[in-house]
Amino acid sequence: MRLWSLHPKYLDARGLVALWREGLLAQAVLRGATRGYRHHPQLERFRGQPAPVAVLAEYLRVVRQEAEARGYCFSAAKISRRRSTARLTVTRGQLDFEWEHLRRKVERRAPHWLEHLEQVDPEPHPLFRVIPGGVETWERGISPDDAGLR
Repeated sequence: MRLWSLHPKYLDARGLVALWREGLLAQAVLRGATRGYRHHPQLERFRGQPAPVAVLAEYLRVVRQEAEARGYCFSAAKISRRRSTARLTVTRGQLDFEWEHLRRKVERRAPHWLEHLEQVDPEPHPLFRVIPGGVETWERGISPDDAGLR
């Protein structure tokens, strides 16, 4: 599961569809409607909110808007009706880590999309406010000792 902190406009078509599916799965997990992925570290930042399902619904609304702007049809009915004005934080190190992770993925699966990622100072998903810091502690596959990341 990857719930990108990056704005969904940077995702290639496969990445955007995958984010939508994984976001819906995350919503089901937070609602207690599934047994899998209940302890997934990507959900920590949503679980830390007073209304985690509402915050995730806001996240999904932005993903859906991006999909619509590209001509895709992602059903709004699948998003919880709950609303939230909460904003989450993401560290600059996490955003940079995700940017490089995305570039590597796109290079393999959709090289033509790389031109969309050139000369860009990546923005976060609108739900997030960037703060100083390294890679987030919930990020899998990164050791706290990785040079300069935390």
